[in-house]
Amino acid sequence: MRKYDSYKDSGIEWIGEIPSHWKKLRLAFNGKFFKGKGVSKGDLSIDGIPVLLYGDIYTKYELKTARLERHIPIEIAQNSFPIEKGDLLFAASGETPDEIGKCICYLGEGEAYASGDVIVFRQKQNDSIFLSYLFNSYKVNEQKAKLSKGEIVVHIYSGQLRDIRFPLPPPQEQTAIAAYLDRKTAEIDELIADKKRLLELYEEEKTAIINQAVTKGLPAEAAAQAGINPDVPMKDSGIEWLGDIPEHWEVKRIDRIANIVRGNTGFKKDELLDAGEYVALQYGKTYKVNEVNDSFSFYINSEFYKSNQIVQFGDVILISTSETLEDLGHSCFYARQDLGLLGGEQILLRPIVSSVLGKYLFYSSKVFCVQLRKFARGIKVFRFNTDNLKEMYTVVPPLEEQQSIVRHIETECARIDAKKTKTEKLIELLTEYRTALISEVVTGKIRVT
Repeated sequence: MRKYDSYKDSGIEWIGEIPSHWKKLRLAFNGKFFKGKGVSKGDLSIDGIPVLLYGDIYTKYELKTARLERHIPIEIAQNSFPIEKGDLLFAASGETPDEIGKCICYLGEGEAYASGDVIVFRQKQNDSIFLSYLFNSYKVNEQKAKLSKGEIVVHIYSGQLRDIRFPLPPPQEQTAIAAYLDRKTAEIDELIADKKRLLELYEEEKTAIINQAVTKGLPAEAAAQAGINPDVPMKDSGIEWLGDIPEHWEVKRIDRIANIVRGNTGFKKDELLDAGEYVALQYGKTYKVNEVNDSFSFYINSEFYKSNQIVQFGDVILISTSETLEDLGHSCFYARQDLGLLGGEQILLRPIVSSVLGKYLFYSSKVFCVQLRKFARGIKVFRFNTDNLKEMYTVVPPLEEQQSIVRHIETECARIDAKKTKTEKLIELLTEYRTALISEVVTGKIRVT
């Protein structure tokens, strides 16, 4: 990376030296601030005049947009604040340093408005896309975080933004820097997107391995290594979604191989403790994991104890309520030696050990729980109940074969997880490189030609 021919002290501690021909400015001297007018989500309409809500700045857009996704009726728009092409739109509140004061550059041509908690910064003499990169760089984000006020939800005001000092190259150089960053970040983003697609493929591979093993048996080579006949004859399971299964496997209803318990212990997310007498199996936490192990650090004390809600090693927990169909029926395996308490909106499967291993039941649940979604009731929140679960069937191999299947799945999933870990690390490094590149370029540490 090339550097500029000469540098000077910027007088700004967090920036250090800047190219000799760059200026240093306060935001207050570079344009004017306006405040958006209050618009609630209830005011939104399918069509009408485009409007920007403050939360959209950090959930829907990156650094710039020519099109706003939300709309309000004309009569409400008349009470809101109009924005213009080239305006910088700051979110006046947020929960993380990246959210606090995040801004986007508006590039739309038509009439549009900003809602409350959006700070509008209008200037004409500089490249707005360059400024958007600059004001979202991590060093400027650190300054915004220091200037903001609040605890859980943090607010920043135009009065604080006005005091931000920053380096500024000549206008032609600003445009060159913006074009360079557009190109480079697009290249990096494509690489990151490719890696994320790879993670999805890894998950699909794991799903396919589990589905094959618990419905058809082990692949030939793995079966032979486990001392199982790889050419075992197949038979019709009598269950459409299962199809053919090994002839010596049995088809059983879920309530014949596991005791079913509905969760009714009422504890909320804000009642969870960092330490306590029982592991707290609150559905808002369990739907995020496949295994409740020693890293699962949510607890509750005995005031919530119910003997019929105890969870022990080998149990399987199903999520019976969810805002998405994909999460409905998510299952996790209880892999701890201490006891847990089952929270509401979940169903416990306790394996009958003479019929099924807990870990095999868990992997089997990854298949039959997909079928449970056909019982889903609801619109915004989906549910199924224990009676629906009792209507489900699964296949049950002999116990020794279940153990071989579990070992095979865990070996293969560990292999894939190792690949996932490397890919996730690469995504992390690419993201860090993207962040560092933007900061180095907009503060003059790297020369763009």
